[in-house]
Order: sequence, then C-alpha cells, then structure tokens
Amino acid sequence: MQDGVMDLRIFTEPQQGATYDTLLTVAKATEDLGFDAFFRSDHYLKMGDVSGLPGPTDAWITLAGLARETKRIRLGTLMTAGTFRLPGVLAIQVAQVDQMSGGRVELGLGAGWYEEEHKAYGIPFPKEKIGRLEEQLEIVTGLWATESGKTFDFRGSYYELADSPALPKPAQAKIPVLIGGTGATRTPRLAARFADEFNMPFGSVEDSGRQFARVRDAAAEIGREADEITLSAALVVCVGSDDQELARRAAAIGREVDELRANGLAGSPAEVVDKIGRYAEAGAGRIYLQVLDLHDLDHLELISAQVQAQLS
Repeated sequence: MQDGVMDLRIFTEPQQGATYDTLLTVAKATEDLGFDAFFRSDHYLKMGDVSGLPGPTDAWITLAGLARETKRIRLGTLMTAGTFRLPGVLAIQVAQVDQMSGGRVELGLGAGWYEEEHKAYGIPFPKEKIGRLEEQLEIVTGLWATESGKTFDFRGSYYELADSPALPKPAQAKIPVLIGGTGATRTPRLAARFADEFNMPFGSVEDSGRQFARVRDAAAEIGREADEITLSAALVVCVGSDDQELARRAAAIGREVDELRANGLAGSPAEVVDKIGRYAEAGAGRIYLQVLDLHDLDHLELISAQVQAQLS
C-alpha cells in the first residue's frame, strides 16, 4: 500500500461450482467496477459441503477465454498446481494466454496439495513437491528469459529439457511470478529467488507480518531489495451495508459472521477498510478478495463503492 492506495483484486474458487459464463460475468464486473485483477484457483475437485456442480473448469482455459473478453484487468492464478502440468507445457500455455491478453497475465505457481483431487482425476501426487516446484520455477522462468534464437537446456532431479527453442515468448518482457504459503524456511527462500510477488493465504495480521518479514529477510540474504517483491494477502470477503445484509451474505456461503470477522474481511465497509489498513501496516500492498458467492454482483458493487473508493 503506497500513498494510501491499496490494490484490490477479485479471487474466485470455481471448483465450488461455477460455469465459464458465470466466471465471465464476474470478470467483466471486476473490470467495470475498477478492481485491479481477476484471479482464480486451480482445482479440479470441490471442497466442503457443496455440490460443486456443474463440475470443475480448467484455470488456464478459463483465463484464455477471459483474455479475449476483457481489456484492462490483470488475469492470473492463486495458485496453479505444479502437479497438474509439466513445466515446459505450462510455460507454453501461460505465454500464449499472455499474448492473447495483450500482456496482462500473472502466474501464481504452487506445489499442489489437495491429494483427493489427484486421486479423482488420475493425476500423480508425488511426495517430494517443493523440490519439484523449485525446478518448475527454474524451467518456466528460464524458458521465458531465453534470448530469441538461442536454446534452453536443463538437467535436474525431476525434469530434463534439451535443446528447447524456448518458444513462444510472452507479450510481457517478464510475466510476474507469484509464490505463496506459510512455510517458514523453504517458501521464503523460493520467493526471494523467483517471486515478483509473495502471497500470504488466509493468515491473521500477525502471522502475515511475520511471514512477510521472513520473505524480506530471505530476499536481503541474496541481495534483492525489499521493495522488489510485492507483498499481498488473500482473505475471504463478506461485506454488508447493515447487519441484516451481512448475515444474509454469510449464510449464503455457509459461514458465521463472527468467524468471518475473525478470519477474513467481514463486516461493514468501514470495518473492512479498517482491517485492510491493519494488513497494510503489516506490509501488504495488495489484497485478494476471495469472493465465494459468484452470483451476488451487488456485493462487488458495494465493495467497489464503499471499500475500494476509500483505498484509492
């Protein structure tokens, strides 16, 4: 957060039940209402007590469609599961979507953690994921950074690439890479090495501040300036203009108001603005608003008019 300005991004969880058309409607509202970006999760199986119908949508196919149907907003993932895609294939996919969007894509890349969805769709779920993630980051960023006309080679413990033309190239000179998580040692080191942004998912103000400090310290150890890495938080959002509206929105997502107030950004617009300010004091310059009811566009309008307006 700089000069009182906080980036607010809309973050969706389509595995809970959403069609592409629903996501398109939310993305267009995100753009029209002045939010900075539309992000989505990368999961193939629902979580919790929901039907998940009509079933999952693929993150990068979704973003490819949105790339052609939006004009301004940034588009990305929190987080692409490293277990779902080979890194060379992922580099091609993300570069292509970046071209399709005119250079508006960001890649959040994580190790993958939800074992049940791997079982459900026949996706291997390796025990050693962080080491694989490190190699995936090396490969994806290395392919994009390879000078045109030259080739890229890589030999690691999990992946080998030989004589790759390292094509296609993204539209952006550098696609921003996001890394997130709560690990105290390896995660900050990966972020320091590869990340343009570090995201703390669903943490308290205090825990977020501690993790941000670890990332800054890890960056300093390898000679990176602290401000080279944007620090962000992802939090569920539930805002009401009065207590009745707040309770209705909490019930619609199967949550309790008090729990949401404690663990997310919930309450009146003034309450939410105040809590965002506390995350800003902890170091966050960007907030991902996890929107769980994708049919309540009035919610987005309220946040835009009475929360975002006070932060810009």
